[in-house]
Amino acid sequence: MFQFTTPLTADEHNIIADSKRVIYDGFRQALDEGVPSPRAGILVDEEFGASILRDAIGRGYATALSTEKSGSDESDFEYGARFAEHIESFGLTFANVLVRYSPEGGAEFNGRQTARLAQLSDYCRTADQRFIFELLVLATPAQMDRADGNTQIFDRRIRPGLMLQTIRALQDAGVDPDIWKIEGLDRREDCLRVVEMARRDGRGHVSCIVLGRGADEHKLARWLETAASVPGFVGFAVRRTTFTLSTTRISARSSRTIPRAANA
Repeated sequence: MFQFTTPLTADEHNIIADSKRVIYDGFRQALDEGVPSPRAGILVDEEFGASILRDAIGRGYATALSTEKSGSDESDFEYGARFAEHIESFGLTFANVLVRYSPEGGAEFNGRQTARLAQLSDYCRTADQRFIFELLVLATPAQMDRADGNTQIFDRRIRPGLMLQTIRALQDAGVDPDIWKIEGLDRREDCLRVVEMARRDGRGHVSCIVLGRGADEHKLARWLETAASVPGFVGFAVRRTTFTLSTTRISARSSRTIPRAANA
């Protein structure tokens, strides 16, 4: 966004932190103007948003902490082996991890990521810490060739199947989040299959939410309308997408999830 390079200067750090504070101020204004507090949550990283998290926790808001290292294609912990200390220092509602994954990607790459993610999942289960898994299924060159280079064809015909493969592979490796944060899907039948996969083998408490993925308002509204008709999809989270919350509604069906999450 700011085209900064690391290491950041103190002024650059403050600029980024201030931009996240603007988002948080907007979140609080939305609550003041009628968004139900039990249906809202804020996600932010520790480096630039520690004060936001502490303020939100103090006000009783649902909170989620990004645990991954920002800007890395391969998911790794921001604070390495000390990730658990940083989660525990806040008293969060959720730990969140963003992962870029393709089941047809490199086996070594996927194996390294999966081992770390299983470690995070094991910690959350042991510590009774709720856990959100934000899944980005990226297209490989071969997959784009199968889609004739068309991202819309990839999204509609290829990505849903890759999502199912990914969720199953991660579950089999011991990665068991409470919530799967899923890129928007165009077809209701794909939403149904994702929920079925997320809840297989006794995982009935698991829910899904829609990830905005920077889509325009019209496309996001269609994704939300599609997902809202599927039990198991309980809300949405947005980062880059800008839209009016009142134009779309989605019902909360589980007290264990964040129906609407703002991402700072």
